[in-house]
Amino acid sequence: MTEIVTASILVIGDEILSGRTKDKNIGYIAEYLTNIGIDLKEVRVVSDDEADIVAALNALRQRYDYVFTTGGIGPTHDDITADSVAKAFGVSIDHHPDVVARFQERFGADLNEARLRMARIPDGADLIQSATILAPGFKIENVIVMAGVPSIMQAMMDIVAPKLRSGLRMLSDTVKANAREGDVGGPLREIAAAHPDTIIGSYPFMDEQGKPNTNLVVRSRDQAKLDAAMNAVKEMLAGLAAAK
Repeated sequence: MTEIVTASILVIGDEILSGRTKDKNIGYIAEYLTNIGIDLKEVRVVSDDEADIVAALNALRQRYDYVFTTGGIGPTHDDITADSVAKAFGVSIDHHPDVVARFQERFGADLNEARLRMARIPDGADLIQSATILAPGFKIENVIVMAGVPSIMQAMMDIVAPKLRSGLRMLSDTVKANAREGDVGGPLREIAAAHPDTIIGSYPFMDEQGKPNTNLVVRSRDQAKLDAAMNAVKEMLAGLAAAK
């Protein structure tokens, strides 16, 4: 398998942009996609504004193989993701009979207009639901629409993931430099130039002694090329240590 499959995330919600709600979904989705061989290339966060959602969605779905959205499919007036997705695709939206029937069984006399909003699904979309998910997400073409609540979003990812195309998985290896980022910046640049089929990153942190340290991460889709670059990194670090 040599294909590279790409994805983006569109986070929807004024509460994210205001800081009232701290996003917990981006990192989870990013790791999930990496593990199944899909490259996350871009993340956008937009407000609860139909024009903004439609514009972002149309841009992302044209550029990437998949777009994952989170948020805005609840029962309140500002939950407008489903309507915005329908507008982006130019399709109608209405109450899905299967979802309505499920809600009638669950809520009975308490099934009001607000709850019925969660049963509105764009025409042509496939439901993302299970016995433990009351209000479904949905998939329309290459767009996967999921809840903003992390536990529900995670359950939806488990449902939709087996149906997605995947590509050649990105491999990675990490080594602790025991050096400051500024100490390794120059030689690391030379190693990156000598190994163009790898991605090499440096990530500073404070170690257990409270001293500045750096993790060096090498990524590649080819194990042999990853190993060669990592060996070069380790040789460079050994030289730095010997020179101290």
